[in-house]
Amino acid sequence: MVTFWLIALVVFLVVEGATVNLVSIWFAIGALAALISAICQAPLWMQVFWFVVISAVSVAVTRPLAKKYLTPRHRPTNADRFIGMAGFVTERIDNLGETGSAQVGGRIWSARSESGAVIEAGEKVRSVRIEGVKLIVAPMDSMESAMAEKE
Repeated sequence: MVTFWLIALVVFLVVEGATVNLVSIWFAIGALAALISAICQAPLWMQVFWFVVISAVSVAVTRPLAKKYLTPRHRPTNADRFIGMAGFVTERIDNLGETGSAQVGGRIWSARSESGAVIEAGEKVRSVRIEGVKLIVAPMDSMESAMAEKE
């Protein structure tokens, strides 16, 4: 059984090395524990027991820590304050032509239309989100435009 656990350990480590996420490291640790028990000539049931228990404990202990430190987080910037603000198009927005700019919050942004529709210069828009350095905007309807003028 030593050979079996050694092969299992190598396979789990190769799988772990071939992926970007933590996938099988816990099973590799369990296989190592089973390998050690096989070297000590423990019965098969005890080798399987150590594999299952050590794998489960490894998952229970390290998975929450791994998720906490490996999960990317959104970090808000001061640019997020422009989301939802009203503005106007300063250069015709054409997503296909990759052109367009809008003034929102007193700043000129490279802008793209949320729906993909062309938005002509001078039209009022509301910022929806920021993607990279582009402000994604949507045209304002007449009622929303009137409310924005009161702000």
